[in-house]
Parts: sequence; C-alpha cells; structure tokens
Amino acid sequence: MTSLIQKYNIPGPRYTSYPTVPYWDNETFSEEKWLSTFKKSFKESNQKEGISLYIHLPYCESLCTFCACHKHITKRHEVEEPYIDTVLKEWQLYVNLVDEAPIIKEIHLGGGTPTFFSEKELKRLIEGLFKKAIKHPNHEFSFEGHPNNTTKEQLQTLFDLGFTRVSYGVQDYNLKVQEAIHRIQPFEKVAEVTQWAREIGYTSISHDLVFGLPFQSKENVIHTINKTKELQPDRISFYSYAHVPWVKGVGQRGFNEKDLPKNEEKRELYEIGKQLFAEMGYVEIGMDHFALRSDTLYKATENKTLHRNFMGYTANKTQLMIGLGMSSISDSWYGFAQNVKTVKEYEALVNSGKIPVFRGHILSEEDLTIRKHILNIMCHFETSWKSPELEISEVDNHISKLEEMITDGLVTINQKELKVPEMARPFVRNICMAFDKKLHQKQPETKLFSMTI
Repeated sequence: MTSLIQKYNIPGPRYTSYPTVPYWDNETFSEEKWLSTFKKSFKESNQKEGISLYIHLPYCESLCTFCACHKHITKRHEVEEPYIDTVLKEWQLYVNLVDEAPIIKEIHLGGGTPTFFSEKELKRLIEGLFKKAIKHPNHEFSFEGHPNNTTKEQLQTLFDLGFTRVSYGVQDYNLKVQEAIHRIQPFEKVAEVTQWAREIGYTSISHDLVFGLPFQSKENVIHTINKTKELQPDRISFYSYAHVPWVKGVGQRGFNEKDLPKNEEKRELYEIGKQLFAEMGYVEIGMDHFALRSDTLYKATENKTLHRNFMGYTANKTQLMIGLGMSSISDSWYGFAQNVKTVKEYEALVNSGKIPVFRGHILSEEDLTIRKHILNIMCHFETSWKSPELEISEVDNHISKLEEMITDGLVTINQKELKVPEMARPFVRNICMAFDKKLHQKQPETKLFSMTI
C-alpha cells in the first residue's frame, strides 16, 4: 500500500461537482443562462422532490488556521441583522422567478460559523424563508455548530423550526494540535453540546474530525477517536486536511510545512481511524464519512440513493440546490453558479435587486453524462455504461487512463461495468480523474488542488 500511495498521491479534485470549479466555462456563462437552467430545474423537480437550500453564514469570531472556507472574522455582532436581511432579499429574488411556492426539502446552514448568529436572527432567517415556501413532509434540515459558542437556546430554536441534524467541528482533542490550528475547545464542551442536542431530540449528531493536521501523531488520532467513542455521534466525518495556503493565504500559514504529517505517515492516520471506527460500529460511507447503521446516511448507501454535492454527502438528492449568501454555490443539475465572495459586494448587489452570481458553468450533454459516472463512483464505488443514457463518448480513452490502476488492483472493468474494490477506496479521486475530460484537455497547475491521498 505504501508504494501505491507514493505513486498515486497527486493533486486532484474532490469532485463535489463536475466539471470542477477551475474548469468552469466562465466565458460563456451568464446570469441569464443560469436563471434559465434554474427555472427549468424548478419546474421539473419542485413538485416531484422539492428543492434544497444551502445558506452560507460567513462570520467567525476568530480564525482557525486549518480552514479553507470563505469567512469574515469579526466580533461585531451588529453585522447579523443586515446580513440576514440580505439573504432573505436574495431568496425573494429567486421566489419572484417562479409561479408556485417552493417546496423545501433540505436546508443546510454552513459557514463560517452559523452559531455566530443569535437564536433570534436564526429564527428570523428560517421563518422568513417559509413566508412564501412550503416545508416538505420528509424534510431534513441541518446546521454546523461550533462547540464553543453553540447555546442550548440556539439548538432548541432550530429544533422547533424543523432542524434534526447538527454537525460539530471537533478536529482533534490534543492541545498542541489545537494551538497550532487556533481552535481551542475542550472535550467537556463538545460533550455538553452533544448531550444538549440529544436531550432536545436531534436524531442525527455528527462530529467532524481531521487527520493530517500539524503536529498530529498516531497517538493523537487514537486519543481523539477514543474520546469520540464516549459520545457516540451518529455520523463521523474524517477529513484529510487540505493544505492549500496558496488559495487562502496567511490563514493557512500558522505553522510550517515540516510540522505536517506526510504521505504514508498521513495515510496511516486514516487507516488507524478507519479501523477504530469499524470496531465502534461505524460503516464507511463514500469518501471521508462514517455512520452508524441507524443513521439515514447509512440507509441511503444501502438503498443506493446517496448523493454528493457542494455540501458533501447527503442522504437526499434534490435536482435543484440554491445557494444563498456570499460565496454560496447553486446547482440546477444543468448548471452551476457561484455568488460573489465578499460580504460587502454581496450585500450591495442584492440590495440593488440583482442575483449576486459572478461565475458559473452551463453543462453540455457530455458534461452531464460524465457527471453521472463520477457521482456513481464517488457515492457507490461503481458505475456502468450499459444503458444508452450512460454511454460515454471515447470510452476506450477513459479506460486506457485506468490501465495502470487495473494492473495495480485498484479498479475492475467487466462488460461495461466498473467497480472499486474496498481496499482501493482511498484512491477513488484518482479513479474519477480518468473520467474527467476537462482535466485531461488542460492539465492543472501543481497548486490547483489538494493531494488525493
């Protein structure tokens, strides 16, 4: 395995979309084209399955130096009200484009730190969304909570509004690691907010852990997972730290490169975690995720309804996902669109009555076909091109890019069916890259993506 890691540990996309953001055709993209795909997708899917909303709440009181999210650091909480006003105005701009009430199946509050916002403003946000929308009977609403500032009142307020899932960012319990990433939070605080959520009635509690952080050792990972075992979250995300300081600047330079676990040392941290999770009763879901068999994410895997989008893995697929807030990305299935990346510009555009998108991509028929295959591989570790709608142009060219991986036992192809063996799951991003036509038409710069393993 060590030699394979050395061979295949190269820069590559995480495939939360296809085409990936660096390969979007921004030159032919326009707001008019994006809104056309939005209206088409809404008409096709609203009554059938409902829609999803991702809402980006960008404020944080302090900077975590491992974070690659779009955020705005401030301790001034007077920014809450005007920002929520703007998000609701942006939502209204979309509602004005359709002739029936949106049926909202999924909401995810991400950030930044959603729990930067008071329960009053969070309530105003959610109630504002539903003034002209309908709650889907099988809705699933979730949010990201910072253990240090999540209050019982926030948890209760969001639960009363229909939220049943919360994800807490834990990362690592070792103090030296926490100091390096500027994220100090004791286990006792995580235990408290986890218990509060359970008492209130949340049905899915997730803890986000990260491997590959500065100064992180095998002993740190084992300690963190053993402490996590005491709390028994329903889901665990075990992310590889993506060191991309060229994207986020000094925020990811709070430590030296030499302080980071490398290659096989880093991969060992994952393998240790994976083994411990299995012993604790968690099942590996897609890439980076583990869930108890009682969780909807596991059930979606069993039913082959697991989906992947800009929010990561989700148990529910909706064709249309609208991103609200600065830097949010929307997905109509036929197109992607991203909002402007600063609060100031975002608020200025929305307050002048404009949809605040600044770039995107309209998918061709070929893009859509490749997207389906990459989704199949990322979610189910298999795909097939037997049916006409999944036929791939230049399929032999894609397969030729997999020949070495076939020889190395990382993938099998038989009668137009591709399968990824369990031992090869760490290489799933590499396998998807063979299908990524955009990637091969224009080779990426070395510092475009994080390392695949």
